[in-house]
Amino acid sequence: MTAPLHEPTAEAAPSAAEEAAVVGAGVKAVQGRSLGRIAWERLKRDKLALAGGVMVLVLIAIALLAPVITSLVGQDPESHHEDLIDPLFGTPTGALGGISGDHLLGVEPVSGRDIFARIIYGARISLLVGFLSAIVAVVIGTVLGVLAGFFGGWVDAVVSRVMDGLLAFPQLLFIIALVSVMPNEMLGLTGTGVRLFVMILVIGFFGWPYIGRVVRGQTLSLREREYVEAARSLGAGRFYILFKELLPNLVAPIIVYTTMMIPTNILTEAALSFLGVGVKPPTASWGQMLSSAIDYYDSDPMYMVVPGMAIFITVLAFNLFGDGVRDALDPKGSR
Repeated sequence: MTAPLHEPTAEAAPSAAEEAAVVGAGVKAVQGRSLGRIAWERLKRDKLALAGGVMVLVLIAIALLAPVITSLVGQDPESHHEDLIDPLFGTPTGALGGISGDHLLGVEPVSGRDIFARIIYGARISLLVGFLSAIVAVVIGTVLGVLAGFFGGWVDAVVSRVMDGLLAFPQLLFIIALVSVMPNEMLGLTGTGVRLFVMILVIGFFGWPYIGRVVRGQTLSLREREYVEAARSLGAGRFYILFKELLPNLVAPIIVYTTMMIPTNILTEAALSFLGVGVKPPTASWGQMLSSAIDYYDSDPMYMVVPGMAIFITVLAFNLFGDGVRDALDPKGSR
């Protein structure tokens, strides 16, 4: 008998050791990445967004540690320094609004209060109103937007008409009228506490339609996805689908629009304080300081520049960070 034509040889059958060496020298094993990790890696590549995020964290730390910071520099936001004020013109006697080693940003005209201390305490008011009113808007907008988009029908019609009405309502005028007639005591709060409480509620109430429309639109799209239909076919109830299938996929747009709402709310609070219906003296507010600086912009321009720059830097930091978060969470983005 003849030997087989294609008898395997030693060269045709690599050993297990050789296969392991090839695998070891080849491509690394593919590792899965979560959506959060992908978003973080995209965000890290955006230097402007990172700079804005760092600035936001610094502002939050400054607001939380305001008493500590002012005590370190030896200043108080309500202490008067009349000896640094020109008795004839009511303006600071030093250069650039009285800037010195003791008063890093100068002093206010007439009262002589330290501007640095008041800017630090003003950050607490701006960030408090900005964050809390955004939370109110996000909670209301998310709940009503999800209900309108998921159930549809008359629920969608009612919620949509309410949103249209609120979007057409003159928010600023309503807040001015409401704050002007509020009592000095309410729900255990007095004075500034009442005004802050009203501003937070009203700004948040008039802000929820913006995020509500976005959530409604996203819900209308998500409820037709395959995984939602699969959950229905397996017998999942409505509330299970809402909380387990829809809400987790709405986190990204909610985070994005929250970061966009906060600077808008800060500007609204500054505008209300500028018009005299925000917090009242001696409580520090950036908008209130801008309003007081109108009478001295020609003789003491620094008094207007400092709070104006504080508002500008804060809003810019939030906008840069918000843009970066939006790009990082956008799966179709190219950045």
